[in-house]
Amino acid sequence: MLTFDMDVDPRDQRIAELEAQLGAANARVQTLEQELKRAMERLGELERSAHRQAAPFRRDPSGKIPPEQRKRPGRKPGHQGFFRSVPPQVDEQIDVPLERCPRCGGAVGGVTVLEQFIEEIPPVRPRVIRLTTRQGVCGCCGEVHSTHPLQMSQAGGCAKVQLGPRASALATLLNKGHGLTMRRTVAILGELWGLKLTPGALSQLVARVAAKVSGDYDQLIEQLRCSAAVHADETSWWVGGPGHWLWTFTTPRTTVYFVDKCRGSDVVNEILGERFGGVLVSDCLSSYDPVQCLKHKCFAHHLRAIKTAQALHSSPSEYLNQWKRLFQTAALIWNVRDSIPSQQWIAAREDMEQQKNRLLDQDVGLIGDVKIRNRLIKHRDHLLRCLWDPAVEPTNNRAERALRPAVIARKLSCGNKTETGKQTWQILTSLATTCRQRGEDFTQFLTARIPLAPPTG
Repeated sequence: MLTFDMDVDPRDQRIAELEAQLGAANARVQTLEQELKRAMERLGELERSAHRQAAPFRRDPSGKIPPEQRKRPGRKPGHQGFFRSVPPQVDEQIDVPLERCPRCGGAVGGVTVLEQFIEEIPPVRPRVIRLTTRQGVCGCCGEVHSTHPLQMSQAGGCAKVQLGPRASALATLLNKGHGLTMRRTVAILGELWGLKLTPGALSQLVARVAAKVSGDYDQLIEQLRCSAAVHADETSWWVGGPGHWLWTFTTPRTTVYFVDKCRGSDVVNEILGERFGGVLVSDCLSSYDPVQCLKHKCFAHHLRAIKTAQALHSSPSEYLNQWKRLFQTAALIWNVRDSIPSQQWIAAREDMEQQKNRLLDQDVGLIGDVKIRNRLIKHRDHLLRCLWDPAVEPTNNRAERALRPAVIARKLSCGNKTETGKQTWQILTSLATTCRQRGEDFTQFLTARIPLAPPTG
């Protein structure tokens, strides 16, 4: 039987290749059309929700935890219980006998002793001190004054009734340390301690206090510049109008608040200095990019961006899942770093770095994968800094927690009305927060610093 070899027509082969390419392109187009459709539906949902009356206060339904998955309120089972400890001092002892029945007057047997310690606040009224000082003229120095440690100023006439150092410090604590409004602070001072003053007077008082401790605020900034790691974050603020930003720079022992019209890197350089030698922990805001120092980018912000990118796909992306596992694993080994032998810690750290580089160098095509890869490749050197520096935490939660009291204050007062109010707020709130971090008494801190300083001779 004879067979004939028939040559394949190159045109037919080319047509088959083009048809295969066309089929792949059509499949790619369909995938992109589906992703675009979901993105447009999401955009339309966001635009509609933004126009609803309660839009600013509504929670995203997808972020709500189902009732069956919610944890029980309170601390975890097995935690150590809490109870009031016995006070270190007893001011009064009262003994109540039980010789007869309080109902019928009969004899009582089997008497046992019940001991209690009752902490009570006695009635409080202001301690009023009439202070008499002198002023005269020195032939060498000119006008001179005698002073006393309780003296806050040398004002007389209509201003001769003043609050003492501790009362002024307590008012400052309530207003700036605990975030009460001026009117509510005035009300509490009057109702609990009988101190009568107006909101305007309180505003002037805290401004004078801030001016006296401005040097301590400058020292906080210097301490930040010497820190191994500083967490930074910012939020919008109001100083007689919109357009300002409240920055926070915090460490485990120091917190500085700073209000400025700028949201750029100039603020970071102004606070931390041009030669900051520590690590700056932040989110991925571009304002932090020009700062010349070591950086670390918050894991939590990356994970939220990955979750948003996953919503752009019809099915979960394995590329995004790998990034999610990488950040979660890195956070886990950081939390148990003290219990891991040094050699295992070094090996785990190197493995994390290799996985990071492999994912950053991987070619991706899906829209969500591309967004995350572009986001992370920009911060390649700052993704896993916490594994190399023990002072660096994986997330920027420390700075976000520092901003929460300020956000509450913004809801109550909308910020500050004047530049003086801005300066007062950032100085006193920074010092109050730092005292709380260090376990120091903010009232005692101010009481020792705000009296009128005696003249030096």
